[in-house]
Amino acid sequence: MFELGLSEEEGLIQETAWRFASGRLASRLRDHERARGLSSGLLREFSTLGLAAVDRPVAAGGQGLSAFCKVLVLEELGAVDAGAALALDPIGLAAYALLEMPSQPAALDLLRRAAPVCAIDDAEARLRVDDRVASGVFAWVPADATAGVVILREKRAWVVTEGIELARVQPCGLEAAGASELRLNQAPIAFSIDDGDAVERARARMRLHVAALLVGVARAACTYATRYAAERTAFGRPIAHHQALAFLLVDMATAVDAARMAVWRAAAAIDRGAESAWAGASALSEAAEQALFVAPSAVQVLGGHGFMKDHPVEKYMRDARTLVQLAGGRDHCELESAARVVDHDLGLS
Repeated sequence: MFELGLSEEEGLIQETAWRFASGRLASRLRDHERARGLSSGLLREFSTLGLAAVDRPVAAGGQGLSAFCKVLVLEELGAVDAGAALALDPIGLAAYALLEMPSQPAALDLLRRAAPVCAIDDAEARLRVDDRVASGVFAWVPADATAGVVILREKRAWVVTEGIELARVQPCGLEAAGASELRLNQAPIAFSIDDGDAVERARARMRLHVAALLVGVARAACTYATRYAAERTAFGRPIAHHQALAFLLVDMATAVDAARMAVWRAAAAIDRGAESAWAGASALSEAAEQALFVAPSAVQVLGGHGFMKDHPVEKYMRDARTLVQLAGGRDHCELESAARVVDHDLGLS
């Protein structure tokens, strides 16, 4: 029988993430934005739950569960504050590359310590990297501090832990995570991944991570706009009952479901060891497209109120537009998906 329901364990993980996000993050949304970060107590509380490392191997300090379980956690966190979700897991996107380096004690040390590490998919080759050093400027990373940088490019990845400077910049979205310009000045390469398949796996998991957060953001925007439309009246009835707006709300809800199904499909493919590059690129492409439709539409539903910080929909729009720049960016994912679509359809990848 084909079933989309969650197992008991998956349901418990999802509920735990939802309870933490709604109970500990929602009321502090604007506080975390102003502080560009979360309190140490909140970080410890989340770490105790073990949700950040739910999909990491036990040897790396994780729970050893599936990528699908991590997707469930990320959607719940993203539905409240995607920036806080990144701050709660400071090693975040970089973990997937570090996990592909099991023979490197320094990589495992970073994972176990959960030290903040930035991850860059340098698809446009903005940095100068060779086997010895990395140099250059990356305009933005969602962090105000880091112990290292993982740089991915095509079939290789490098890690640097020295020669790193972060210059704070004004964030557009994901404010709770921070925002900085990254500068590498002849930063020595600490270790690298030369296995192209390993780099593709890491990149796919990074993209799945971002895509799941985008689903959460889109869901939050859709839910808030729908409730607002049900309560706001015009011409004697809720605006949600006016046909044009009702059609928009339906399209928004359908878009969230489409994005979630793409992410769940990709997580399931990665868990069963299927070709990961297509899964990651297609999931991020779909989630980005739908989130970039839903979040601005939510602002439209609220009209002029949508741009005011009295309501969170302006934040959801900013977060969505910022998230789609991560993991190589939406445009690069779409190009990669287009390049692979024929082989994927024919079962050749």
